[in-house]
Amino acid sequence: MINESEDFGPWLGRQLRRRDMTQAELAAVVGVTRAAVSAWITGRAQPRPETVRLIADAFGTDLATVYQRTSDAVAARPVTWYHRPAHTDGGREFGNAAAFAFDADLGVLAREATQNSLDERRDPTRPVRVRYILHELTGEHFRSFLDAVRWESLKSHYAAAATTDQKVGRALAEGLREMEASGSLLLLRVDDYNANGLTGPEYDDGRFAAVVRRQLDSHKGDNRRAGGSYGLGKATLWATSRLGLVLINSTLSVPHEGRTARRLIGRLDLPWREVGGEAFAGPAWFGEPDSDRAFENVSRSWWGVEQETTNLHLEREGEDPGTSFLVVGAHDAAAVAAGDEGLQAMHDKLCDSLAENFWAAMTGTDSVPPLLEASVRTLRNGSELIPETRVSPEQRRPALARALRAYLAGETVTELTSRTDVVERAVTLTVPPLRTDGKGATAVTHDAVLLLTPADNSDRTHSQVVSMRGNRMRITSRRPRDLGLGVEPYQAVLLAGFATARDGEDVVRAEAFLRASEPPEHNRWEWTEELSDTYVRGAKRRLDEFRVAADNAVRAIVGVRAVTPVAGAGPELLRSLLKLTAATGGVRKPARRGRGYPTVDDIDGEVDTTGAWSLRVRVAVPQQDDPWHLSPTACFGAGGSGSGSPVRWAELTATENCSFVKDVLVIAPGVRYAMFSGVTDVDSHPVTAGRTNVTVSLRKAVEGAARP
Repeated sequence: MINESEDFGPWLGRQLRRRDMTQAELAAVVGVTRAAVSAWITGRAQPRPETVRLIADAFGTDLATVYQRTSDAVAARPVTWYHRPAHTDGGREFGNAAAFAFDADLGVLAREATQNSLDERRDPTRPVRVRYILHELTGEHFRSFLDAVRWESLKSHYAAAATTDQKVGRALAEGLREMEASGSLLLLRVDDYNANGLTGPEYDDGRFAAVVRRQLDSHKGDNRRAGGSYGLGKATLWATSRLGLVLINSTLSVPHEGRTARRLIGRLDLPWREVGGEAFAGPAWFGEPDSDRAFENVSRSWWGVEQETTNLHLEREGEDPGTSFLVVGAHDAAAVAAGDEGLQAMHDKLCDSLAENFWAAMTGTDSVPPLLEASVRTLRNGSELIPETRVSPEQRRPALARALRAYLAGETVTELTSRTDVVERAVTLTVPPLRTDGKGATAVTHDAVLLLTPADNSDRTHSQVVSMRGNRMRITSRRPRDLGLGVEPYQAVLLAGFATARDGEDVVRAEAFLRASEPPEHNRWEWTEELSDTYVRGAKRRLDEFRVAADNAVRAIVGVRAVTPVAGAGPELLRSLLKLTAATGGVRKPARRGRGYPTVDDIDGEVDTTGAWSLRVRVAVPQQDDPWHLSPTACFGAGGSGSGSPVRWAELTATENCSFVKDVLVIAPGVRYAMFSGVTDVDSHPVTAGRTNVTVSLRKAVEGAARP
């Protein structure tokens, strides 16, 4: 699609480069001086109509092409792979370090890629539409795709890279072996619509160069509202490819070279390698050889035709701007570790991650549109295998969605009187002055918004405060402290910064402060080096005060509920009296151990209606080359060291980044955390569950225990 003509000067210069014609040669053909051609290219002058006809003849095209300048007069060069030469100083990179900032996990990819799409929303009156498509290729479909990406020309580079005795090389070797053995390839396409697209020049500052050419460049449309700030999120696309290969098709919101549709490029991330006696630095690009002498033969983006996007499985729907990323050889290391890597499991995991992290962005009202729409679809050889699943916050997070809708619609209350009420409270965040503000600068107070409502019966997790800012991506979930007994399950959300749907200086300052307190994963608010470098002393204390204020606000609401039954609560309130949380001493928090061994990082749970403890456990996992094989043990009455009375498990279920073989917990290498749930066996309880605390400890599985 062409929205407007390209300026004559840049267009003419590109045609000369494509034809390998100098300005002097064109001047001789059309009968003008070289200085005249230079003036046309720089925009200082325009050719006369009779000269335009001669220019058209010189390029072998018609007058309309020269006047309209909506296409090139000189045919494009065949697309090919350009591999970056090795550094002349002998430096070597054996992989893209940015890719190691995150786990090779579909859930992580969905969080990071969708956050980037939200940050690039173009029309604020409409949601960004994000669609994930899993597509398995076999047989002729598999072979045709390899032909489209010029696979034969890549074989020698893959062979050399796979033999490097480094982590990336070993992973590539396994990916190639699996592809050849299975004769299949899994693609994952991430489409967004109503986004800006990869606008800007090939090599200079802009969205295109930030994504395709650079690392740690967070080039966002509105940096004040951006969820990301490190420029690392895009690396999850390449990290999720076993082959290090991602192809891109972008529809631009702002024309480049007079065009907007089908800007195509591919990027391959390989380690340093030697091929045919020549050394290469790492990355390679798939595109049209550049004719600009400063970048001669470097593969640049090209304007594709529909058949090319079809062959590359990059076709887009309609003309709405945005970008499609195709992850070639997609895999999920966490799912492999759990033995649950089938297409249905991957489809479900994408849906779960979108719901968990973006339910708030997908929530709207009749007058306030949602920020995001998201769906997942799975294909095999072009045919639908699993129908498109639209992720609905009302179905997956009903109570939380109800709370946010009430706030957006102005329908919150001051006290709970029914199971559908939503209470609103202000929670003050004090933003300290910047170090650059100068002497005498004062802090700014920002009223964040706490919303609380009774939990829904279908909620898998509850009684936590879900915190967010910016475009309403979930930052963290945590349980408030010291709530006491008898608290009925609830859902709470803390909105800060732009998530409050307000504007003003305090909102801008709060947004920047909280963003500075987030690590690259954007999954908690804590001390960071950026926070220390940017704000005056005491910034960490302000975060602690903010957490305490949020806990106090929750306590003020649910504390009343413990003595004033909510209408309609009935037996649910009585059942909740059996619940003992970590704050009350029911579930005892684990003691910290050394970082060289997996530790129970967090645990929560409740006594269910059968009298069993139903527990949810998160495990922090240090790095090692071999899988961890662990035996989780539950103990009653323990003092934090696992020295209490052990009880049997009635049920153990792997939740995330792990698997169970009988009662042995298996965690793959490279995983940073794992989660599992367990239910104790009532017959093994030495005392009634509700009368004692419970701990969970981890030990190495005994020799001879079950192994995968």
